[in-house]
Amino acid sequence: MLPQALTRVIDALSRLPGVGPRTAERYAYYLFKSDSQISESIAEALENLHTDVKSCPVTFALIDADTDVSPLYSDPKRDRTTIMVVEEPLDIYAIESTHSYQGTYHVLGGAISPIDGVTPEQLHIGELIKRANNDNAKEIIIATNPSVEGESTALYLERILHEQNPNLKLTRLARGLPLGVDLSYADQITLSAALENRTNL
Repeated sequence: MLPQALTRVIDALSRLPGVGPRTAERYAYYLFKSDSQISESIAEALENLHTDVKSCPVTFALIDADTDVSPLYSDPKRDRTTIMVVEEPLDIYAIESTHSYQGTYHVLGGAISPIDGVTPEQLHIGELIKRANNDNAKEIIIATNPSVEGESTALYLERILHEQNPNLKLTRLARGLPLGVDLSYADQITLSAALENRTNL
């Protein structure tokens, strides 16, 4: 019943994660009603997405296509001997927003998940081991997500990194109950981590 052009936009938008058919319809209709410059700017941004963005060959963070390596790695103020390991590139920006970390990063590109067919060989673990040696790393901070897959990945990294360098300091981001959350609303993983990482008063 809808014009074909509008239907094509709805179909395209509904392929995005978390966007169902009704949401896609609202987005498409909003774009149709709005100034055409909004649609044109979005189309232009999407057209340049794959040509203007690439992965850093060292850290695997997202960088501009005309940049050699991530500025968070090339910056002389950054401590290359400290490497924080994250699952995805966007995790870096969550850490950076705290302005509390001055080391470098390494993006795995996911987490080990046999159910989804993701094995250690598909992640940037081999590159992490080489980096640790090349940069004379003193500490590796494992900042994988507090999920079953994230925990499995952290345990795997701990084992393989200790095998490569027993003297390397390995740490994990603190986990536990966030401020303002009632115990009855906490999940089992969070409660287990809170018990394991309890502190003295």
